Amino acid sequence: MLINFFLTLRKYEVPVTIRELLDLIRALRHRLVYADIDDFYLVSRACLVKDETQYDKFDRAFGTYFKGLDDLSGLLASLIPDEWLRREFEKALTPEELEKINSLGGLEKLIEAFRKAREELEKQQAGQGGQGERDGEEGDGDEENDRPGNGPGGMGRRRKKRARKVWDQRQYRNLDDSVEIGTRNIKMALRRLRKFARTGKDEELDMDNTIRSTAHNGGMLDIRMRPERKNTVKVLLLLDIGGSMDAHVRVCEELFSATRTELKHMESYYFHNFIYESVWKDNLRRMSERIPTWEIFNKYHRDYKVVFVGDATMAPYEITHAGGSVEHWNEEPGVAWMERFQDNYDRMVWINPTPQETWEYSTSVGMTRDLMNGQMYPLTIRGLEEGMAYLSK
Repeated sequence: MLINFFLTLRKYEVPVTIRELLDLIRALRHRLVYADIDDFYLVSRACLVKDETQYDKFDRAFGTYFKGLDDLSGLLASLIPDEWLRREFEKALTPEELEKINSLGGLEKLIEAFRKAREELEKQQAGQGGQGERDGEEGDGDEENDRPGNGPGGMGRRRKKRARKVWDQRQYRNLDDSVEIGTRNIKMALRRLRKFARTGKDEELDMDNTIRSTAHNGGMLDIRMRPERKNTVKVLLLLDIGGSMDAHVRVCEELFSATRTELKHMESYYFHNFIYESVWKDNLRRMSERIPTWEIFNKYHRDYKVVFVGDATMAPYEITHAGGSVEHWNEEPGVAWMERFQDNYDRMVWINPTPQETWEYSTSVGMTRDLMNGQMYPLTIRGLEEGMAYLSK
């Protein structure tokens, strides 16, 4: 059982190792848990997961493997001899209860009576449209059936209140590094795109050279200054706006805010769907104050890193045909302008805010990704880090 569970975790990309599996086996041998699926979930997560960012993947794997299992008694029963179970059960009963069981015909008769009572209860619940089952799942037990003495032979039984399974609640989804992100996390990812150099006026104390110069000067203080160390990376940010991008306004605003803070040498422009012969700075004046794309090529040289942000979701002819734009007549197809960007800049990436698993269903996304030589990344923590790592090479 645990081997297949281990393989399921690996399938869901949880970085679990054999050593951690052995820790879980050792915990079970010491009977830290027994026949309780909730306790087993907590112990197995503590043994197998070493990074809280993997909690969500673990929950999904656990939910898939143990789907429909409310406790471990069914699995354990096949491994434990019946005689041992009988002895353990009898130890938990008082002499009076044992005598009453014998008067009913023995343990087997009692179990059969319980089974029949359960079947009758399920039939009643089915006749009520499943209301009883739903109440059980919510944890609102039936008052009559919860009272002692209502089971067969007066032994009493209690319905176990069932809450929603912990692993199905997915409480740790926001810790996964593949989810959409906030401004702070974007800033952390953008810091991978750094190239420091000392430029400008001498405004910073050079401690090492000051000590060295003072020592050579016979102990007379000789202060030396140097230029401040600054990030010299230059970025050209081109953002898709309007249409299907309206659904991603919030996260794009967070990205834009973070780039303005982290990247001192950044210029930004807007386009719609795909890049054509012009872009704009102000969306309110986009029809009257457009900037020719040729001017972008002439103004920003090859040392700029180009970042496109857009969902790349459009009709394929908007990329491949002249006149394909939905807003104006473009004399040349978008693919021609993207090729010119490739000729003018060494490093370019496309950041896509839509989930990566949906890209294969869109022809235009695949075409855009090919034009970018595969350098399309999702707008997630991991995607941004990978994109910035590529630009910084």
